[in-house]
Amino acid sequence: MAVLIHDPLFEPQVRAERDRQFPNNRDEVWEGVLVMAPQANNEHQRIAGRLTAAFSVLVDWDAGDQAMPGCNISDRVKDWASNFRAPDVAVYLSTTKARDCGTHWVGGPDLAVEIASPGEDPRQKLDFYAKVGTREVLIVDRDPWALELYQLQGAKLVLVGTSDAANSVVLASGVLPLTFALRPAAPRPTIHLAHTANLQTWVA
Repeated sequence: MAVLIHDPLFEPQVRAERDRQFPNNRDEVWEGVLVMAPQANNEHQRIAGRLTAAFSVLVDWDAGDQAMPGCNISDRVKDWASNFRAPDVAVYLSTTKARDCGTHWVGGPDLAVEIASPGEDPRQKLDFYAKVGTREVLIVDRDPWALELYQLQGAKLVLVGTSDAANSVVLASGVLPLTFALRPAAPRPTIHLAHTANLQTWVA
């Protein structure tokens, strides 16, 4: 059950207790409203780590590309902490128009990955990601398992394909030379990534 706290005396206590119990939480702030994300479990962390590792092989670090296991993304330089999102994985190419401010980026990544946890819907972030110029968003759903790929078309991020265990559609990235597909496996479906040129593959 979601809770919205308007009490200015009680709110700092809740935030302080949250930070004490979960010092590395995934909380975000949406236009001044604190959004407490569920804590990432081990499965979540493994997927994020493997995707980051695959992206790190594909980007050109020497040219200035970056693949990161999460970062803070805002639409402003000052007072950024009053409005930011934090994807699980982000890729910024050297050609990005976004600005690295050290604590956060002003402007969206070329590719963002959102791994859904129970009770959250990453699609609610799509308007923000589009607003800051994110070119592509991959959503990993885990109940039921599915991949959704969104690409920026005009001012909106548009769904261009879905891959699930029953229909392992291959989704082509417009940012990296890479395809994604969800395939049946035990104990859970797996995310298969393939390089479009040399056919190198990864599994997450």
